[in-house]
Amino acid sequence: MSRIRLYIDEDAMDGDFVRGLRSRGIDVVTAFDAGMVCQSDESHLRAAIEQDRTLYSFNIRDFHQIHSMWLAKGWTHAGVILSQQKRYSTGEQIRRMLRLIGSVSAESMTNREEFLGGW
Repeated sequence: MSRIRLYIDEDAMDGDFVRGLRSRGIDVVTAFDAGMVCQSDESHLRAAIEQDRTLYSFNIRDFHQIHSMWLAKGWTHAGVILSQQKRYSTGEQIRRMLRLIGSVSAESMTNREEFLGGW
């Protein structure tokens, strides 16, 4: 079982959050790293798929719809993790993300939607 690797979209790519995850050994790519700033939500998901990464975003409504649409069409993605913006401190986001990554394999995230609040 392999570990989840993250793609963080523009909404969620806070520098302290990204540095905190990286300092704990989490493989993270941001939209900025990938040259994907100012791209559509679906483009972000496609970029994550191309890199076999699970997408993390605060854009719950749009990514929930995209996730549902992709499942209905039989398309595959490497998972989506969603959280409400400004709901958790940076430290709390890191703790919850580490719990999720420590509990769920990359393979089991395939076509899965998780909410950070559950972790």
